[in-house]
Amino acid sequence: MDAVTTRSSAAGREWLEKWTPREWIQLALGEVRRAEAAYKGRDMAGGLAACRRAAGMALNAALRLEPNEAWGRSYIDHLRALCRDESVPEAVRVASRVLLDARPPSPHFLILRLPGAEDRVVEAARDVMAHAYAVVVRHDAA
Repeated sequence: MDAVTTRSSAAGREWLEKWTPREWIQLALGEVRRAEAAYKGRDMAGGLAACRRAAGMALNAALRLEPNEAWGRSYIDHLRALCRDESVPEAVRVASRVLLDARPPSPHFLILRLPGAEDRVVEAARDVMAHAYAVVVRHDAA
């Protein structure tokens, strides 16, 4: 790789390098707490958005250590790629799908929700976060 390519690649990762992997994990933990509070306050859209952000922030920690262009830049890009990534455990792929398939409430339709549906989304975010944390720990041990 030449100097120009290296500089442009580094410049494109500035957003990712804003925090250390452990800081990304801490941010994700705070975000999942916000998701729980939003759901408790019956803010379904806010809870879902925070769950997706929590998973994405944790995945940023993994991307800092194991760059993967296929994961894209946005949290939603990360989750879409993770659904198809055969290198991650199936539970992580399923959790990513849960986060993507969950739908925020619509102002035009009444959506009946099953009890515990929000818990499933929060747990999916935690499953993705746990995977990202395992990547961080694996690199700490190396």
